[in-house]
Amino acid sequence: MNLTITTEPTPLIVNPDNVILVRGTRVPLDTIVFEFKQGATAEGIVEQYSSLDLADVYAVISYYLRHQSDVEVYLQQRQELAQEVRAENERRFPSKGLRDRLLAQRQLRNK
Repeated sequence: MNLTITTEPTPLIVNPDNVILVRGTRVPLDTIVFEFKQGATAEGIVEQYSSLDLADVYAVISYYLRHQSDVEVYLQQRQELAQEVRAENERRFPSKGLRDRLLAQRQLRNK
């Protein structure tokens, strides 16, 4: 019996928003890397995210380990973008006084 060794493509895709996801799921690369860095095993990650395939998680972890500096740059960019979006949302929709405004609206509806 001959064993054929083939190279499998990394199970990662880039969606229209430029977010890297595990192919066939909505789980971002960020999530796999975060869980792995927190000490989760591939099996543990699959238990938490049932849409993931164990072989794909191992492949993503392998990709991360082989391209760690590039992935870290990507993750830093995602973090910076998230902070910008959060700041813009806080500017556009200030939470100061939000509780009071919501309670006032509730009182008006209950009258």
